[in-house]
Amino acid sequence: MKPMTVQISQRTLEDLGFADVLRALAQRCRTEPGRERVLARPFLDTPEAVTEALALVAEARALSQEQFSLPLGGVTDLRTPVGHAAKGGMLEPRQLIDAAQLLFAFVRTREALDERKARVPRLVELSRRMPALEALARRIDQCFEPDGEISDRASPELREARDRARGLHRRIKSRLDELLHDEAFTTRLRENYYTIRNGRYVVPVVANYRSEVDGIVHNASQTGQTLFMEPQAMVGLGNDLAIAQSEVLEEERKVLQALSDQLGRESERILEGIDAVAELDEVESVAILSADLGATTPEFAGVTDLQLHQLRHPRLVLRGAEVVANDVTLTGDAKALVVSGPNAGGKTVTLTGVGLCSLMLRAALPIPVAEGSRMPLYRSVHSTVGDAQNLEQGLSTFSAHVVMLRDIIEAAGEGSLVLIDEIAADTDPREGAAIAIAVLEELMAKGVVVLVTTHLEELKALAHMDPRFLNARVGFDSKRMAPTYRLQIGAAGQSSAIEMAARVGLPRNVCERARELSVNAGGPLSKALAAAEEERRRLSEELEKARVAAQEAEALRADLEKQKQTFERERRAKMMQFNEDVHAASEHAAAEVQKLLVKLRAEQNEKALAEARQQLQQRADEAQKRALAAKAELFQVEAPGPANLKVGAWVHHSGLNRDVEILELVDSHAVVSAGGALKMRVPTTELSGARTRKPQQAKFPERQKQDAALKRAASAAPSEVEATNFRCDVRGMRADDALAELESFLDRGMRSGEEAALVIHGHGTGALKQAIRDYLSASPYIRMYRPGEGHEGGDGVTVVSLRA
Repeated sequence: MKPMTVQISQRTLEDLGFADVLRALAQRCRTEPGRERVLARPFLDTPEAVTEALALVAEARALSQEQFSLPLGGVTDLRTPVGHAAKGGMLEPRQLIDAAQLLFAFVRTREALDERKARVPRLVELSRRMPALEALARRIDQCFEPDGEISDRASPELREARDRARGLHRRIKSRLDELLHDEAFTTRLRENYYTIRNGRYVVPVVANYRSEVDGIVHNASQTGQTLFMEPQAMVGLGNDLAIAQSEVLEEERKVLQALSDQLGRESERILEGIDAVAELDEVESVAILSADLGATTPEFAGVTDLQLHQLRHPRLVLRGAEVVANDVTLTGDAKALVVSGPNAGGKTVTLTGVGLCSLMLRAALPIPVAEGSRMPLYRSVHSTVGDAQNLEQGLSTFSAHVVMLRDIIEAAGEGSLVLIDEIAADTDPREGAAIAIAVLEELMAKGVVVLVTTHLEELKALAHMDPRFLNARVGFDSKRMAPTYRLQIGAAGQSSAIEMAARVGLPRNVCERARELSVNAGGPLSKALAAAEEERRRLSEELEKARVAAQEAEALRADLEKQKQTFERERRAKMMQFNEDVHAASEHAAAEVQKLLVKLRAEQNEKALAEARQQLQQRADEAQKRALAAKAELFQVEAPGPANLKVGAWVHHSGLNRDVEILELVDSHAVVSAGGALKMRVPTTELSGARTRKPQQAKFPERQKQDAALKRAASAAPSEVEATNFRCDVRGMRADDALAELESFLDRGMRSGEEAALVIHGHGTGALKQAIRDYLSASPYIRMYRPGEGHEGGDGVTVVSLRA
C-alpha cells in the first residue's frame, strides 16, 4: 500500500517555529549548497526513510565525538560556473582555482571517510558520488601562481610569447635609458623619467617643445603643460611589443579555455559531487545541532503511545535560555492531554515543544529528550496557537478561532496530531466549554491525538469521567507567587489569575476584592481544586524538607565513614609498630636471660641466683609497663583528618610515622619526600592528614640564575622571517624529486649567503607540502620556517630562514 504523504500546513510551521530550527542548521553548514539543502529539508513519508536518514546522522555524530570534521574547507559553490563551462564558456582564473580546490576537496573527503569505512559505511557510500579528478585538479593548480596569475608553465606557447614580450620590454627600456642620458633630449623634458600610457612607453615633454621632439602624443597632463610622447625611434619597438602582448593575451585565453573545456567535459560528475558535498554538509550540520541540543532519537517504529522524557523546547535551548525539562506522556486509552494552570506558566511551551519535536522527527532530526523516549510518526500536524483574529475578513478572535477548529476537524484524521492553545476561550465559559468538549470528542472519534491548553473547569473535570482524557498541570509556587514551569501529569491546575495580576502590579485592594468575589462565586470544582493545590503545596514543602534532611544525613554518614576508614588505617599502623616493638623487646629479653643463665651456670651460688631473679623480675615489670603504655596509645589515638592528595601537600605517612611532602601522584601511588634527598613511592592509602605544620621553604639563590637564563633564551629567540625573491618552485614534482631540488637549492643559498628563501609547492592534496616541511624541520640549514601570508601565496608556499 502506498504510504500517505505527510501534511503540514504553513500555519502550523509558523505556529511551532520550525524555520528557527532550519536556520540553526543552516548556520552550522560550511557550504552554500549545504545551506540551500538544509533550508529545503523535507518531511519524510515512511518510517524506513526516517530510519535511514537518522542512521546517517548517527554516523556523523560518531565522527564529531572523535573530534573529526569533514575536510570541506575552501569548497565554493561552483554550480553556475561549471554549467557555463559545460556550454563551452570560458571561466575566470579565480573560478578555475576554486574548481581545483573543489576537486581536491572531493579527494580529501573520500580518503578521510575511506579510512573510517568500518564505522561510517553510509557516509562512505555517499562520498563515492564525488568524482576522483585529482589529475585535472593538479593540472589546473600548476597553471596558476599563488597570487592567481596564469603561470608560464601553463603552456610552452605562453612561455614563448611572454619571453618575447619581456625581451621587447628590456630593449625599449634600454633605448629609453640611452635617450634619457642625452642632454640635448632631456632639456625638452619636464622630468627625466619614462612611463606607460595606453600600453606605450612615453616621456613627459614640455608642451612648448612639442615641435622639436619627433614622436607621437599619447596623453597630456590636466594643465596641458606636459605631453606624454612616444619618441619616433621607439614606435617600431612599441608596435612589436603591442603585437607580442596581444599574443600573450591570446595564449592566456587559450589556456583558460582549455581548462574550462576540461571542466565542462566533467560537468555532470562534478555537479553530482557538489550534490554529495551538500548532503554531507547537511548531515554534519544535523549532527552538530543534535550535540548542541543534547538531542536523542526516540523510538518511533510501530509506536502509538507518546512518552517524552525530560523534554526541553528546542527553540528555548537554541536561544541559550535556562529550560525546565518535563516528562510528557499520553499512553493507554488516553488520546487527549488537557494542560491547565496559571498564565505564563509554560502551558503553551509544552504544547509547542511537543509539536515542534514531532516535526523534527518527521524531518529525521534528533529531538531534545532523554534516552528511552517514544513518539509516533504523525501523518499530519495541525495547530492553532496565539490570536487568530482576522481583520481582513471581519472576523473576531473567537470567530477566527472557530473557523480554524472547523478546518482542523476537516483535515485531521487517524495518525494526526492536533495542538490547540486556549480552546474556545474568548466567549461565555459555559458555551465555550460545550464547544470545546464537542470538538475534542469529534477529533478523538477520528483517531486523532490532541494536546489542548485551557482554563475551563469543565474540561479539567473530563479526565475523571472519560478515560480518553488525561489532565496535566503546570506548577505555581504560591509563596513566591510565580510559576515553576514544571509539568505534572494526572492533575488539574488552577489558573492563579489573581496572583498573576498582583505580580504584574494590579493594586493590592483590587486583588483582595477579587479574591473575595472569587471565593464566594466559585463552584464546587473550583474550591476542590483550590484545596487540592494547597494540600499539594504543603506536601511539596514537607517533601523538600525531608529531601534536604536526607541529603544532610547522607553527607554526614559519608564523612563519618571516611573518618572511620582513616582511623582504622592509623590504628593498624600503630598495631604494626606495637607488634614490632614487642618483638624487639622479646628478643632483647631473651638475649639477656640467656646471658644470665650462662652466668648462673658458671657461678652456681645462692647470692648470684637471687640477683639474677631480681634483675629478671625488674626487666619483666619494665616491659609490662611499656606494653601497657603502647596499648593505651594505640587505642586512644584520635582519628586524623583525610589526606590532601595533591602535589606539594603536607601529609602523614603511617609507615614512616612522620609528615612528608607529596612530590608526584600517579594512579593510586605517590612519590613523597622523606627528608633531604630521600624519596619514596608509597600507596596513597598509607597517607592521612598531617600532624604538624609544613615548614617554610627557603628561597634558593639559584632561582634568580634560572630566571636570568630564561630571559636570555627569550631574547635570543629567532625573529619572524620575511618573504624573499630567492625562490624554489617544485610544484607538480614527485616528492623525491622535489626534495632533491630543494636540497640543491638550499646548498646554493648557503654558499651565496642568502638569509631567507621562498619554497613554492602549491596546495594539492597537501602531501608534497607536508614532505617539504618535514624535510625543513630536520635540515641543518634551516633556522626556522612558516607558511606564507595571503599576499605571499598563502599555504601554497613556505617561507624559510637560513642559518648564518
